[in-house]
Formats: sequence, structure tokens, C-alpha cells
Amino acid sequence: MPYSDRMQRNHLYSVFFAPRGHARLYDLGLQIAQQYLSPFDKLIGVVGKAGSGKSMLIKGMFPGLELTNDDAGVNIRPLPLLSAVEDNVGFYSPHTYHVDIHFEAAFTQMHELASAIEEAVAIGKRVVVEHFDLIRPFMSMNAHLLIGVGEEIIITRPNAFGPEPAAIVKIVHKSLKYRFMSHTAEDLCVKYLHDHQESDFIHGDVRHGFILSFPHKPNIDLEALEQYVNDMIAKDVRICFKDDTHILIGDDAIRCSGPRMHVNSTGQIQNFSVLKELIQDPISKRFLLTGMVGDHISNQIGDINKIEPT
Repeated sequence: MPYSDRMQRNHLYSVFFAPRGHARLYDLGLQIAQQYLSPFDKLIGVVGKAGSGKSMLIKGMFPGLELTNDDAGVNIRPLPLLSAVEDNVGFYSPHTYHVDIHFEAAFTQMHELASAIEEAVAIGKRVVVEHFDLIRPFMSMNAHLLIGVGEEIIITRPNAFGPEPAAIVKIVHKSLKYRFMSHTAEDLCVKYLHDHQESDFIHGDVRHGFILSFPHKPNIDLEALEQYVNDMIAKDVRICFKDDTHILIGDDAIRCSGPRMHVNSTGQIQNFSVLKELIQDPISKRFLLTGMVGDHISNQIGDINKIEPT
């Protein structure tokens, strides 16, 4: 057994917060590749809804990989994977191929896609498959490395006992709404802070929420901040993508590093609240403003990131 396989064989799963913004997703993709990707992994399955950041994560894991259906709507035709298998190309063909099953299913039969993926793997090529759950019923093999993207990013190494991609899909599809709600609420808070001349902070993540981290204790009325965001929620203001660095909140353009990761209107944010104290991180000494969304909000600060029993 190769040494790298011995290192990975006891890995069940790992969980990361799914960050917003291209740069943070690229960085996390690189980290996942360094920590979990083996040179012997030939089939990489990625699952998650549209807009969850799958493509950005893949670009971070595989810098330079040409995605066949990117966020700009540039679709590569013919599909390189199919061309490589049909032409039986060898040494000079790419080592790693990408395929988006959700997109390709409109043009190619599922059994043809499954056969092409398995043939490529059999000759030593690596195939990165988005929406792997859709093709899995047509394949004789599971992914060597399976990644789910929702509110959190789940990395798992399936074996004969699972997990199957459908099980990961159930988790990440259910949780993604909290990521979209919290990111939209975060941008509303940022708008309020900029309007009150507070801009010296960095972004962070917490379960069902977000963190804004300050180097010094800011003079912020947390009650007024919470009221502002809830007033915006009550108005049900439209949210939409403007460009790669901005969203529109109503008619106002707001700078945002993750413009596709939002709910469609502020009224879709559920149960927003702000912790009524600024927590000082004992290690960094930074002051943390914490916003929360959803139904499962803990009153105990130490329980916010609690792992729920399955």
C-alpha cells in the first residue's frame, strides 16, 4: 500500500466553515488539497447547490484547472473528458479533467458520462466531478475523495461502507440556507458600520452566523445595530448580484467579496440577533462582534459551535 494511502485510510471526515468570498474559498481549497488530497486520488466528487462556492473551492484545490462550465457562463465544447476518451489520447493529454454533471446531463446520456469518467480513471487520469451525486447511481465506484459544500465544508474519504454522496447532499443542502442568511445579515451590519465610520475589522465565521473582528474595542451601539438590521429585514428589501465585487441592496451598491452567496431579499433572513457583548478573543486579543441567524441560537457562548448529534 502506498505510504500516502496509509496516511489517509483512517480518515472518516473533517469539517470546515464554508467561507464567503473568492480569496477565502481559494485559500481553503489549497489547504484541503495540501492536507487531504493524495496523489493516488483519481476521482474527486464535489456536491452542493448552485452558488455554494464549489467552483471556487475546486480552483483553489487545483490551480490552473480549466473548468468546463464556469461562473461566467463560458462552456467548453466539446467536453475535454469525452474527447480524450474517444480519441484515446495518452501521454500529452491533461492529467486532470473537470466535469459538471448538472450541466453536461443536458447534452450527454448519464451512462456515457459515467463510462467516460471510469475509463479516464482506469488509465490514470484524475477527474473532478461537480454534482457527483447525480452520476453516482450510474457508476460502479464511489469517489476517492468526496467534498460537500453548504454552510460547512465536509471532506470525507468513502470506502465500501460509505458514505454515499446522497447522504452528504442531505446535510449540505439543508445547511446552505444559514450561510446565505448569515452572509446577507453580515453585509447589512457592514453597511451600518460604514455609515457610522467603523471600517477597521476583518470577517470571520461562526455556526449559523458571522464574526466581525476589531483590533480595538469599538464604540458600537449593539442594540441600535440589531434594530437596524431587523428593520431592513421587515422591509423585505431586494438583494441581487451586481458584479464580482458588489451586490445591490435595494438600489444601493454594497461592496462584497461573495456576491452570489445571499438570499434574494432581506425578508428571508430568519431570527437575526447580535450577541449583546463584544467578546475578546483570549489569544488574538481582538474584539468580536457576533451576529446569529436561524432557529438554533444558543444562549451559551461556548455552545454556539457545538456539534449536533446525528
